[in-house]
Amino acid sequence: MEKSKLISIMKRIITTLVLVPLTIGVLYIGYPFVQLFALLVGTLMAWEWVNMVPNRNAVTYALIYTFVLAVAILTGIWSVYFVSLIGCMLLIGIKSKDEEWRKMLMLGVPYITIGIGSIIWLYELVSFSVTLWFLLVVWCVDIGGYVVGCSLRGPKLAPKISPNKTWSGLIGGVLFSVSASAIFCYFVGASEHNLFYGTLAAMIAVIAQIGDLVESHIKRTLGLKDSSQLIPGHGGVFDRVDGLIFAAPIVFLLFKYALFLI
Repeated sequence: MEKSKLISIMKRIITTLVLVPLTIGVLYIGYPFVQLFALLVGTLMAWEWVNMVPNRNAVTYALIYTFVLAVAILTGIWSVYFVSLIGCMLLIGIKSKDEEWRKMLMLGVPYITIGIGSIIWLYELVSFSVTLWFLLVVWCVDIGGYVVGCSLRGPKLAPKISPNKTWSGLIGGVLFSVSASAIFCYFVGASEHNLFYGTLAAMIAVIAQIGDLVESHIKRTLGLKDSSQLIPGHGGVFDRVDGLIFAAPIVFLLFKYALFLI
């Protein structure tokens, strides 16, 4: 293995060993640390977005993204959030009327705030265990995709968007996610619900992969490889949470309106 690739893998492992326990610990402690941690992550994403998308008023746009995010996380009032969402998208649309990437700057409002907000809404709905299950399932999509995809390779999943992603990686991500779900259910004494949560895990894995491809398409459109270099060995915050923020709104809506909480 090349030295540079080995160093990159070691950076990824060390960073993961720090960030995963930190995230789980914050999740376990709960209010207000979960909300503040989510706000921090979202603020970093806002900073990344205004640095990814060429513009002439980065500070203003970042502040607007962060304001809407704070409303989503801290108020818990849907009507207030949606008014803020629409109002701030219009505000950015007006302020960016002369910007080349006007639509992309406007997209930042729902992309960041609905994604991160949904994780908090899910947590407040189902509390620690199910939220941890959801995070583990999404994390295992990346792990399975990386391990299986690099080992087996094979046909490309979406070569024009992300040349390194393969169908074997997608299948590996699904299998790892379903396995993680089964192991989690066993340890929390919910093995009788394996089929329910396993099926949901497979669906989440596919949605998370779509979210990954969406972010890859955005970066490719902007001519970028990583959203930033904030996280050693991983790129930026967007690069780590792209699947998570894409799947979170759907999972939240499913648990709130379509599924019986088990």
